[in-house]
Amino acid sequence: MKNLLSPYKGLPKEIYILFIGKIVNCIGAFVHPLMSLILTQRIGMSAYEAGQFVTILAVCQVPCMILGGKLSDSIGRRKVIIIFQVLGAMMLIICGIIPTTVTTAKILILSSCFYAISSPAYDALNADLTHEGNRKEAYSLLYLGVNIGFSIGPILGGFLYKNYLPLIFIGDAITTIIALVLFIVYVKEPKQNKVIDEDNKNEYDKDNVIDEYRENSTIKVLFKRPILILFPIMMLLYQFSYSQWGFSLPLQMGELFGGDGAKFYGYLGAFNALIVIVSTPLLTHKTKKYNALNIMSLGGMLYGMCFLVLGFSNIMPMFFIAVFSLTIGEILIAINSSAFIANNTPPSHRGRISAIIPMISGAGYALGPMIMGKIIDSSGIFVGWMIVTIVCFIGGIGMIFLKKLNVK
Repeated sequence: MKNLLSPYKGLPKEIYILFIGKIVNCIGAFVHPLMSLILTQRIGMSAYEAGQFVTILAVCQVPCMILGGKLSDSIGRRKVIIIFQVLGAMMLIICGIIPTTVTTAKILILSSCFYAISSPAYDALNADLTHEGNRKEAYSLLYLGVNIGFSIGPILGGFLYKNYLPLIFIGDAITTIIALVLFIVYVKEPKQNKVIDEDNKNEYDKDNVIDEYRENSTIKVLFKRPILILFPIMMLLYQFSYSQWGFSLPLQMGELFGGDGAKFYGYLGAFNALIVIVSTPLLTHKTKKYNALNIMSLGGMLYGMCFLVLGFSNIMPMFFIAVFSLTIGEILIAINSSAFIANNTPPSHRGRISAIIPMISGAGYALGPMIMGKIIDSSGIFVGWMIVTIVCFIGGIGMIFLKKLNVK
């Protein structure tokens, strides 16, 4: 265990603060995991209507992320995070005060847009605080923090959902504010010159760093690195599939277990987070020497196995088996994807690239609920799970071809 945790030693102190903030914030992340149940059971939408809403919510985030990426590169990561995290939390508090109606859903869109603006700033800041030599370990630790929080959050949310729905919104906002206070006190804006110097030690020659820092066109940066265009297309397939963990699976649980569906889904969420906590240090240690694209290909195959099992699941043990496969795949993809992007992006454009790549891959997450909602309403959940399984295997094979292309 000491050897497994050793990669997390010696990281910048700001990474440890962000790690604690992730734990706090995700303990109270009640709203998103229960979104499909809130929309269908409390507001009265059909599965297709709920899928449309989640897609609209994700589409609205696209221009917000572009704006956030531009702002983070121009006015600084820290200002963007503070301003828009506060605004997002305020919208959640309003949702907890007013009756749960369609108006609540509209305010949730506004809240998610504010959070989306701050997202590229977080990604760019994480990359600024690290270098290629410790970046994968830093992202692994932050990912671990998210899931420590999620090991508690879904259980609390599942119990609050039935009788104390307003506390789901207010609690989510309060934990955001607590994490933000830690951020304001302990995390400062990195100096750009220092960021370039740190990356120069591992990634770029000096002349290349200077040229790219002066280059203003994000499009030029992308075309000079076609891997930054092809990679998010493969991730789009993964995101389409992973969106069903938060959309189709709760609907299946609600259909099978009725009013207890939210509670049982909370158990699965906690199980997912527990496996992440136990396995992330081990998998980070064991896969450190392997090519990131190979590891992410394996992760996609494990996604496919999960959704294949879900197609035949009707008792809780089968759901736990499926979620175990999903979780291992999720870890392998998560600890490699962010570091892979950061390692292939110049420091001067990290905010903008951190907005564009999730915009491309996030299209899968945006379209997933709407497409699956339509399939579920017309053909049933089994057909939906089989389609998602095929998509995962295509993504896994695509990562292998992408690795061969990148080597060439």
